[in-house]
Amino acid sequence: MNTPDKICNDGASKSNDDGDGVCEMNDMLQNMSTADFNNSTDISNTCANCGKEGSNNTCNKCKSVKYCNAACKKKHRHKHKKKCDRRVAELHEEALFKQPPQNEDCPICFQLLPTLIKGSRYKLCCGKVLCSGCIYAVQMRDRDAALCPFCRTPTPTSDEEAMKREKKRSEAGDSTAIEIVGTYHDLGINGYPQDHNKALELWHRAGELGNTLAYYNIGCAYDNGRRSVEVDKKKARHYWELAAMGGDATARYNLGNNEWRLGNMDRAIKHYMISVRGGAKNSLDNIQDLYKNGHATKDDYLTALRSYQVYLNEIKSAQRDEAAAYNDDYKYMD
Repeated sequence: MNTPDKICNDGASKSNDDGDGVCEMNDMLQNMSTADFNNSTDISNTCANCGKEGSNNTCNKCKSVKYCNAACKKKHRHKHKKKCDRRVAELHEEALFKQPPQNEDCPICFQLLPTLIKGSRYKLCCGKVLCSGCIYAVQMRDRDAALCPFCRTPTPTSDEEAMKREKKRSEAGDSTAIEIVGTYHDLGINGYPQDHNKALELWHRAGELGNTLAYYNIGCAYDNGRRSVEVDKKKARHYWELAAMGGDATARYNLGNNEWRLGNMDRAIKHYMISVRGGAKNSLDNIQDLYKNGHATKDDYLTALRSYQVYLNEIKSAQRDEAAAYNDDYKYMD
């Protein structure tokens, strides 16, 4: 049986040591049974250690038991640890396979932004992400006047001018601008010196502000051992999981590939299914391969096909088709 090719471009990456605990929890998922743990969301106000009523000091890891004070919490820790760790792993599993949010809509045509990177552009002037169709349409209307289709600001004509805008957007807490500057540092382009440590620092900051691509990039750095960090597959998985839970379809695809290699076909299919709904054609192709090899059912494959068609219906437009036909740089779907 063929195993899936790994997709991890040279564009980006992230991680910190605080992720180790979550990474260790992932290892428990393979052999974990949820049947022996109460999933009830009702939490008693009785102290789990001394039995005192009206206790409000909740376990800050599993959130499933309460204590009357820190002393009782510490005393009960050795008895609670096993169930606590199991519940933390359970909660992580639930969050990991929850359908993530979709891409935002283009602020001009109000249609879902494509997942394919060529299908949209970020504008430093206003901080908006616009679809390729709207950019092309305004470009044709304005006869290449080099104005932002949304805010009508002229396009920067030099690296210095672009860097000023990037700095302004970054200082305003724009996670996309921060991620982009990090990538420029990583590659040493557009007037920025190559500095992998600075790139990782900026990707961490962007990820903490909600940028899923930054987390994906950090995962790639740990996966291939580039950008001043050593290979660490657990951290790579951890950051891809953060990206995937935020809606990054390529990070989700990578997680599916990891599970396939480990022989965890059910988990691989779960990841691919979510990724397909997010617009990842390569995940659909992998489900087809799994079906051909007897590791996925016909219903799995048909469900994936329908999900991908729903995604295509949401992003497809005559304007975007016209842009893609005009120039491959405007291509918005595989």
